[in-house]
Amino acid sequence: MVSAVTDLVFDAKETAAAFVQARRMAGSFPKYPGIVPPDLESAYRCQDEAITLWDDTVAGWKVGWIPEPLSQKFGAQRLVGPIFSRGIQRSNGGVAGVPVFAGGFAAIEAEFVFQLSKDAPANVAEWTSETARRFVRTMYIGIEIASSPLLNINDYGPAVIASDFGNNAGLLLGAEVPDWQARSLESMSCETRIDGVVVGRGNAAAVSGGPLAALAFALRCNARRGRPLRAGEYISTGAATGVHPIAAGQSAEAIFTGLGSLRCHAVPMTPVGTDC
Repeated sequence: MVSAVTDLVFDAKETAAAFVQARRMAGSFPKYPGIVPPDLESAYRCQDEAITLWDDTVAGWKVGWIPEPLSQKFGAQRLVGPIFSRGIQRSNGGVAGVPVFAGGFAAIEAEFVFQLSKDAPANVAEWTSETARRFVRTMYIGIEIASSPLLNINDYGPAVIASDFGNNAGLLLGAEVPDWQARSLESMSCETRIDGVVVGRGNAAAVSGGPLAALAFALRCNARRGRPLRAGEYISTGAATGVHPIAAGQSAEAIFTGLGSLRCHAVPMTPVGTDC
């Protein structure tokens, strides 16, 4: 007979397999598939297992904010999740179709995105905004497509979010930000609309410490996980106007003042395979 204690142990491999299967089938969960991860270490172990199972190349990382008091409880102010190659689109000025889990959670986030110019040293785990700056090739405007098979994933807290690819389903890249290093954070302003209605306004200063602080966190976090960031990877640095839920069938626009805009239309995710 299995003990009650054993029943309550988080199983990273089993949970990763469940999430990968749901993502491949474009499925959904009304509740977490198993025992929730007790901490971020367990969550990243699950994320690592899922990355191994997912048939695509990691092309970047999203950085998400952990608010108080959860940041104290989990010992981190941010979390990361992989962005896969097939999930990255470049805006051509039209309306991009962005797949979301129709029965799960979906949101869009206006973000500032860095692309790295060179590999981060595998043996360096301490980073600041200034040391991170030296590894940036370009800054872009972008929209993170936050979506998960798990309905209401954000209500479960940061460990659950991290366990399912950081609640990421894609990235829409827009124009480069010229002279970004010379611009003030406040001057890089943006507005998000869903179906033509303004749902949020902000700027790069809304990303706590600025986008470079988010990049520094990703460099630290991934170095400690044995996944140092690589040249060419994209780092989506955090929501500048907020996290805005969206449903399949709705349209969104992120307008970056003086820098350009991106438009997208949420479409239902379609199955990509059935093997786990």
